[in-house]
Amino acid sequence: MPHTLLVVDDEPAARYAIRRAFEPEYRVVEAGAVAEARERLQAERPAVVLLDYNLPGEDGMVLLREIGHAPEIPVVIMITAHGSERVAVEAMKAGAYDYLAKPYELDELRLTVARAIERQELRDEVQDLRGRLAGEGQFGRMVGAGAPMRELFLTADRVAQTDLPLLLLGDSGTGKDLLAQEIHARSARARERFVALNCAALPETLVESELFGYEKGAFTGATTTRPGKFEVAGGGTIFLDEIGDMAPATQAKILRAVESGAIERLGGARAVRIDVRLIAATNQDLTAAIREGRFRQDLYFRLAGVTLRLPPLAERREDIPLLVDRFWSELRRKYGRSGPEWARDALLKLERAPWPGNVRQLKSAVERWFVLGDLEAALEPAGAAASPPRQALDAADFREAKRLFETAYLTQKLREHGGNVTRTAAAIGLERQSLQEKMKQLGISRI
Repeated sequence: MPHTLLVVDDEPAARYAIRRAFEPEYRVVEAGAVAEARERLQAERPAVVLLDYNLPGEDGMVLLREIGHAPEIPVVIMITAHGSERVAVEAMKAGAYDYLAKPYELDELRLTVARAIERQELRDEVQDLRGRLAGEGQFGRMVGAGAPMRELFLTADRVAQTDLPLLLLGDSGTGKDLLAQEIHARSARARERFVALNCAALPETLVESELFGYEKGAFTGATTTRPGKFEVAGGGTIFLDEIGDMAPATQAKILRAVESGAIERLGGARAVRIDVRLIAATNQDLTAAIREGRFRQDLYFRLAGVTLRLPPLAERREDIPLLVDRFWSELRRKYGRSGPEWARDALLKLERAPWPGNVRQLKSAVERWFVLGDLEAALEPAGAAASPPRQALDAADFREAKRLFETAYLTQKLREHGGNVTRTAAAIGLERQSLQEKMKQLGISRI
């Protein structure tokens, strides 16, 4: 079946000349304005669009930006008036494959279309390969041969092509951030930025300014105007990690931004339009948080356009050999050597270990094994947490003993609560912000 070529031009003579030049090698459909072109795009799914910039009503740039977010993206060649270099540059930045200035030679147009078709075919091949790899257990940097992960990858590959908001659920260390990055990379927004914010890593007072930005003079120390994450991610994807830890007041503002498509900077009175794909993630049970009044139900419904659950490593132990092989290859490149020799019994020990920290903990243990050459030592908790009472008692002074004990105690408690700062703080009788400050002081990263 020949490729479909959509010609969007308000001049019938120009459309006729293109039709004569390309039929019957291509199937040519026509539109004289943006509104008509939208209908043709939906009905015909063209491989290439020849788009005139100067159109009645809405100009071609409006349609070009819309095409960039379409589920099936055609290659766009922009047609501009002679001397419109500024428009051509703007079109290329907006995602056009190439541009031609009127009057153009038909041979030049044929060559440009042929190259565009080659690019589209290559892109289709890459997309098909990605889909087959997802079915075989690979999704970007993530791997998993078991049924749960293959099903997850196939679903993620399908929803990546849409603009639906996503909610990623799973324990700490299961790879929610990697999944979000790969979904963005496979989306129509891949040319734009992927901007992430860990909602639990910042004090409540800073989350709002990070998300929405601020105007000069909005608060003490605001010496310049600064855009927030929503603006920085314009046209791309914003990833809100650990959204279950977000304060209710900030949740309300996120909901308003998602519903209205606009935000206001702190200290500002002007609405700023935003265009982002929203991916959120949490290791919390949001339905329980809703019942307890800690999370807004209306925001949950907005976030959960599609919900994807990442299984803990304990539910996918068959993937451990595959993961170890991947980590080992990465470590060879990182350290420039082959690492110690190991046999099947080593993998059996890894498969039987509990792994409360999931893939993140496994990766850390494999690196210790690679460096130390001792699997038993690698499977022991690292640093001060290995034997806190003995190390604290042997410390040279009280301050050092106190530091060792606090580090070991908080590391263990964080591990018991899956790395969730909010739950850990509640369990040990601290405010979340106090625990975050203590973790920073002691150099404890999230488990």
